[in-house]
Amino acid sequence: MQAKQETRPSVRRRAVTGALGLALLGAGLPAADAATAVTTAATRDTRDPGPGMARFYDQKVKWSACEGMDMPKDLQCGKVTVPLDYARPKGRTLDVALARYRATGDSRGSVLLNFGGPGGSGINELAVGGKEFMHLTNGYDVVTFDPRGVGRSSPVSCGPATLKIMEATDADGGMNDPADVLKRLRDAAAECAKYSGPVLAHIGTVDAARDMEVMRRALGDDRLNYLGFSYGTRLGAVYAARFPDKVGRMVLDGVDTLTEPLTEQGLAGARGQQTALENFLDWCVEDVACPFGQDARNAREQVERLVASLDSDPVPSAFGEPFTGQDMVGAIGQALYSRELWPSLERALAQLLDDGDTRGLEGFSSGGVTFPVRAPGRAPVSEPDRAQVRGDRGAGLTDEEDVPMDNLPAALMAINCADDPDRPTAAQVTASLGRLRARYEEASPVFGRYRLTQVLMCYGRPKGTDYIRDDVKDLDTAKLLLVGTRGDPATPYRWTVETADRLGPSAVVLDNRGEGHTGYASSECVHRKVDDFLLYGSLPPDGSSCGPESATGTGSD
Repeated sequence: MQAKQETRPSVRRRAVTGALGLALLGAGLPAADAATAVTTAATRDTRDPGPGMARFYDQKVKWSACEGMDMPKDLQCGKVTVPLDYARPKGRTLDVALARYRATGDSRGSVLLNFGGPGGSGINELAVGGKEFMHLTNGYDVVTFDPRGVGRSSPVSCGPATLKIMEATDADGGMNDPADVLKRLRDAAAECAKYSGPVLAHIGTVDAARDMEVMRRALGDDRLNYLGFSYGTRLGAVYAARFPDKVGRMVLDGVDTLTEPLTEQGLAGARGQQTALENFLDWCVEDVACPFGQDARNAREQVERLVASLDSDPVPSAFGEPFTGQDMVGAIGQALYSRELWPSLERALAQLLDDGDTRGLEGFSSGGVTFPVRAPGRAPVSEPDRAQVRGDRGAGLTDEEDVPMDNLPAALMAINCADDPDRPTAAQVTASLGRLRARYEEASPVFGRYRLTQVLMCYGRPKGTDYIRDDVKDLDTAKLLLVGTRGDPATPYRWTVETADRLGPSAVVLDNRGEGHTGYASSECVHRKVDDFLLYGSLPPDGSSCGPESATGTGSD
């Protein structure tokens, strides 16, 4: 399903890399304070509520109709209040926005959804794509949320620095003068801290998992039933590690890595997208309308030449800005997330080649999450006042019209960097850049350079938590269903197998032998098996599979 287009290309262009969620830039907080906040949150024994947590665990959600022109009438909204800093639960708080579709009959509780990203608004996702989950309302209230730092939940922003970050790593500038780029990224990080406010020091998956425990209790559920996509699988795994005795029926679809450094994640993403592109071109050349002709090898060469040509001589976009080869690469990468989008991608590429019309490709430029994101309609605030508002002792929900336009890329940057413990020095980055560039270009002549520029962007941020890499393993929980898709361009199938081995006997793998990112929305077989597990506890055997979708839509073997 096609993601909705951001209305401001200056913010949209190259903002994110896709659902794999490579970290983008630094937050620029004082290293000691930020590291202490992350480490403390990651190492506390969260199974013990601790002093000061009772007021958060005892709250109940008050539901009412969601406000906004585009909100479905039957979608209800609410909130929970959580500590800004779990090490200091008597201090500042923030509100986390929730939304739900009520169960159609007797409800056995809730199933909580996270659509991936990180950085996407779960509420907007559910409002747009809720029909995919209506079968679950046969037994559950279907609930989602905007994680802290995202959407209406104290959204982070980099303000004008968003463009500075993109410009610093655009084209070959980062390759030719890395010292200058790293300095510009460090300066931009300080602006991100100013515009984001205190939530930036307490963002990341470990804190979001603790927020989910507050949600579970506020919803009145004995255990957490959960369906997470892409990044949402990382969040689900962290919750399971922190609260193993509270895991109910949990499904992780499009399984993220828990161990690989960002450089290796980028390589995996480049390889996956290159394979998906080649699969698309193999399909395209079978159609007489394919703009690259009927020879697959020649089509691949044409794509590479087109990227190089647009980088050296961009064409005007629909908004008057230059549309470069890297803009095209980003748009193609988004379109390759779903096989259903291949016909639209074929038409968009034909429009570009025949008429120089970029509108079709620009329509794919989204936030890089699993399901479509609706962009807010106003520009980001240009003063640092927003940070002061979110610094109040009790920060309430942000009005939808006040969510910064750059919130999605800013949140993706902040969350991924908060989860990553690696911080190479400037000397290490400079020394390794040539070797890395060769590896990325070998992995993908089309996507390699695009992915490599984004590996630089955590530079300047304090070291993130090592909890995920070191401690999310050997779980003693109820069974977890892990879905891996063989043709997934963002989260390679091997990550599903590796993560299952890491999590231990609790993990059950469903092998989806299809194409696209995640399986729930694209495979009727996966959809049915996931729903059967969540609704009835019917767990497929470990290692069972769903085949490519057939004309009958069964696809299982």
